[in-house]
Amino acid sequence: FGSRCLVNDPIIWRVGSNTFPSMLVQCWTLSLAIPLAHAFYLPGVSPIEYPEGGQVDLKVNKLTSSKTQLPYQFYTLPFCRPTEIKDKVENLGEILTGDMIENSPYEINMMVVSKCKQLCTQKLTKKSKEKFRSMIEDEYVVNWIVDNLPAATLYKYPPADGGAEKTIYMSGFPVGSLKEGRYYVHNHVTINLQYHSNPSNYEGYRIVGFEVVPSSASQSTCDLSSPFDLDAHDEIPYTYDVNWVISDVRWASRWDLYLNMNNSSIHWFSILNSVMIVVFLSALVAMIMLRTVHRDIAKYNEIVSEEEAAEETGWKLVHGDVFRKPKWSKMLAVSVGSGLQTLGMAVATLFFAVLGFVSPAHRGGLLGCMMVLFSFMGIVAGFASARITKLFNPDEADPVWKTTAIMTAFLYPGIIFSIFFTLNLFIWGQKSSGAVPFLTMFALLTLWFGISVPLNLAGAYFGNKQKAIELPVRTNPLPRRIPTLPAYQHPLFRCLAGGVLPFGAIFTELFFIMSSLWHHQFYYLFGFLALVLMVLVVTCAEISITLTYLQLTSEDYTWWWNSFFASASTGLYVFGYSVFYFSMRLNITKVVSSLLYFGYMSIISLLFSLITGSVGMIASFFFVRAIYASIKVE
Repeated sequence: FGSRCLVNDPIIWRVGSNTFPSMLVQCWTLSLAIPLAHAFYLPGVSPIEYPEGGQVDLKVNKLTSSKTQLPYQFYTLPFCRPTEIKDKVENLGEILTGDMIENSPYEINMMVVSKCKQLCTQKLTKKSKEKFRSMIEDEYVVNWIVDNLPAATLYKYPPADGGAEKTIYMSGFPVGSLKEGRYYVHNHVTINLQYHSNPSNYEGYRIVGFEVVPSSASQSTCDLSSPFDLDAHDEIPYTYDVNWVISDVRWASRWDLYLNMNNSSIHWFSILNSVMIVVFLSALVAMIMLRTVHRDIAKYNEIVSEEEAAEETGWKLVHGDVFRKPKWSKMLAVSVGSGLQTLGMAVATLFFAVLGFVSPAHRGGLLGCMMVLFSFMGIVAGFASARITKLFNPDEADPVWKTTAIMTAFLYPGIIFSIFFTLNLFIWGQKSSGAVPFLTMFALLTLWFGISVPLNLAGAYFGNKQKAIELPVRTNPLPRRIPTLPAYQHPLFRCLAGGVLPFGAIFTELFFIMSSLWHHQFYYLFGFLALVLMVLVVTCAEISITLTYLQLTSEDYTWWWNSFFASASTGLYVFGYSVFYFSMRLNITKVVSSLLYFGYMSIISLLFSLITGSVGMIASFFFVRAIYASIKVE
């Protein structure tokens, strides 16, 4: 998943005809068991059968770069234009990712082979040449679409140290190449379209593959021995070839090649190894906690003498303060409610993703689904924050829950929207197609104020109407003095230590997700992602329970916020890893691009902290409630 390859790199360009075996993903357990990622289509999504000679539309999409993370419209460069440019109606996810799908002048007909077909000749101005140079230096990639399939190029590396050759199948193809200080534009492309036919089931042909081989030619005669030097010409000819290749791949399996990775065995091994280690450690922690707490409860329930009672120490001594209202209790309720809202969105999104409702065939579906689900999960945030608020303020006449509900509806969504809006201003300043237009911004505000906020307030109303959670012990009028704690019991140390194991549970998957996100590749390992999420939740719960128990045994009853931050610190590790990934895996040099990267990673890290922190705090609460309900308090 390194930087995109250029023609001048030690790479042999070729178009492969091999495809991976196809298989329908019917349930998430199969996606865990099979070391491949497979695509499938939902009922109602019908294929297109093209008759021989029928028109096949080639649509153009944005120009992308992993070096700048700023997409641009295809016709920003002096490419050949159709008579009338028609924009595709896009969904919310496509707009947010900067997609701009438009028609093109390329003429392609089913089963009609074309050789060195002239498209047009464009004049090159000083400004257009400078634009070409800039995009070639930034390794911009052209993205095309045929029959909803993205154009892809197969890169083949020579074998190293006697090993097997390495091939990488990547979406799009480079705008040009830079070699020895000279800029060469890819103005000639060979379009290889794979098709499948089955006369016994349907008439015509179905497109199952779309591959592009870019090259450079100085003349319209397609002489590839003389590449097009940008500085040596004032006009650029565009030509193309069209080839048709029969394939055994069925239409329902045509996405398999895009979703498979050459290093899949390493990926699956790393994931399984990580999961096994985390599950083992979690089981070990659970066993230790079960034995320790069981022994302590048995000891505390014994009839002891006055001398023994005087010597009694441990978590039982703070029973009169353990449920004391913490400082910033409303902020804690808001944070936990927002965390559960985000967790609910993640679980629901993974559920639909595993079923295939947000497969890569539905461009922008994943992001759009997340936005809508996050809005509807506002009812979860409101209900949870109101329940926690009532726990601290059991009086039904107390209007604190209203303040908490409003804070839950606006605080964290407002922070995220403010960061997003600020970043969007920078994107606007770069005239990138990734800038969200006004109408889309209005749609996002509608989701927030029209769906999320009302559901949040409704959830808070019903949560406040519920009976307050009963506590097993009463809180003393005066707080107990907390003894001086050793250095290793410092809250900061506990919080930093608490995030290590949860981060280890998601480290491998995080690498692949970030590689997919920032290198514009496909990610479809939702089965394993669901498993990692479950392991993460269990790990956060047990780590927070463990640290809370150790804190209570030290007679420190201020566990509420500590239980939250113990697992929420995982988000801090995620952000730290993003800094490492930026310096080691990305080649971003522009200030705006760096701001975009760290801005979006800040949002991701914040949401991650809310998810893990809310899980840790809730798990610790039920643990503390259970152990104090199991002892005799006089």
